[in-house]
Amino acid sequence: MNTFSLKIMACDRVFYDGECEMIVFQGSDGKMGIMANHESMTTSVEIGEVRFKTPDGEEHIAITSDGILICGHNEVNMLVYSAERPEEIDAFRAKEAKERAMEQLSQKQSIMEYHISTASLARAMARLSGRDKYLGGS
Repeated sequence: MNTFSLKIMACDRVFYDGECEMIVFQGSDGKMGIMANHESMTTSVEIGEVRFKTPDGEEHIAITSDGILICGHNEVNMLVYSAERPEEIDAFRAKEAKERAMEQLSQKQSIMEYHISTASLARAMARLSGRDKYLGGS
């Protein structure tokens, strides 16, 4: 199968850098997929699950925050604020973050604070959902 170069970068580390057969991620219009020789594009990445398959046939999962994806010349670069494997997610911290965000949303806030709170809630829920989906609830 044809491959392309994939690099997933988070603020604190390079999550993946290598060859890839396919990547599926959450875009602003729903799930999007990219395979080798995809047409050039730049698009947003939304909070959620990213799945990619390497040439050895192994499928990898990441739970990411929002960001941007640039595709061109058989190369894909994804830049997100955070990227975690399901086993790296601390369920206790994610539940605390969800509760904090829900508490903040119940209070009167400026429009900017509201958007920050909703983004925090979405990220916490994606982390919990991704962890539970692949590792089971705790």
